[in-house]
Amino acid sequence: MHAIIETGGKQYRVAEGDTIYVEKLDVTEGDQITLEKVLLVSNEGTVKVGTPIVDGAKVTAKVDKHGKGKKIIVFKYKAKKNYRKKNGHRQPYTKLVIDKIEA
Repeated sequence: MHAIIETGGKQYRVAEGDTIYVEKLDVTEGDQITLEKVLLVSNEGTVKVGTPIVDGAKVTAKVDKHGKGKKIIVFKYKAKKNYRKKNGHRQPYTKLVIDKIEA
């Protein structure tokens, strides 16, 4: 059984036991979270597609940890104008472990 969920403006294909990294959520580590925006549920050949979400479907996940991703360098530069600007960015994330898919 797998599902497609939406969180943080992105879509993820999940199955029970999967680990996913999503945009940072405002929950504490160790809590259970219920994701209500389920776009598709597939169970042994039967597929339910939502318009836009599947009614009565939800995905339960455990918040494993919060963290920051790898650093990326943002470098702005204009030729022949002596303009250079170097910046770094680390995107915060939340690590989720999918416990249960209900449809």
